[in-house]
Order: sequence, then structure tokens, then C-alpha cells
Amino acid sequence: MNLRKRTKGSVEVHTSALNDIMFFLMLFFLLASAVVNPTVVKLLLPQSSSGQQSTAKKAVTVTIDENLKYFVEKKPVSIEELEPTLASYRKLAPDMTILLYVSRNVTYQDGFVVNDIANKLKLKLVVAVEPKK
Repeated sequence: MNLRKRTKGSVEVHTSALNDIMFFLMLFFLLASAVVNPTVVKLLLPQSSSGQQSTAKKAVTVTIDENLKYFVEKKPVSIEELEPTLASYRKLAPDMTILLYVSRNVTYQDGFVVNDIANKLKLKLVVAVEPKK
């Protein structure tokens, strides 16, 4: 009498439940990376002991890097195009705030060019700094 099974069973790993988990992890990391202020060119900012985060609702970022290149919302612009570009943003939102990111190696005069334009267009200007450690 032979009581053994004639066919052997196969072993399977069901991964359909893991697909849902991987999808949610991917979605989480995509959303988290989008929240990390994507409109900033990487710079070493000056430090301030009283620096606070700006909570401006309608803001445009203007960045001046160490090579004196100007960026508006990560798009390079020349110094001559800066005022018309900011004026076009002002038409969209009259109560807009300019967030100014200036590299540590840039002189005050180059930063005040943007300040003069903001005053001319009657816009608020906030200078970004890093808190002192």
C-alpha cells in the first residue's frame, strides 16, 4: 500500500499585498520631497540669531548666487529683466512678497538692487537667513 502523494505541492509567495504598501511609500516620499521648498537654488545663507520663518501666502523667490546670477523661481534672469519679471508676477498677486535668497559671498549692494526694485514696485521683501547654531 502506497500512501504518499504522487504530486508534490509548490511553494508560492503572494506579493499582492506588498504592492499596496510599496505604492503608499512611493506616494509618501514623492509628496514629502515636493514640500521641501523646491523653488530654492542651493546656497549658503547668512546666519542670524533672530531669524524667523516667513509665512507669506503669495511669495516669489529671488535668488542671487555667488556668481551674481539672478534667478526668479529657479529661472535664470538678467539684471535688466528682473524688474519686468517681478512686475509681471505683481500683476498676478498685488499683495505678493519677495523672498530674497542671497549667497554669503555676495555684497550688500547686489542684494539692494532687488530691494530697490521691490520698493519701486511697492512689494514686501523678506531676506532669507539660516538660524545660528
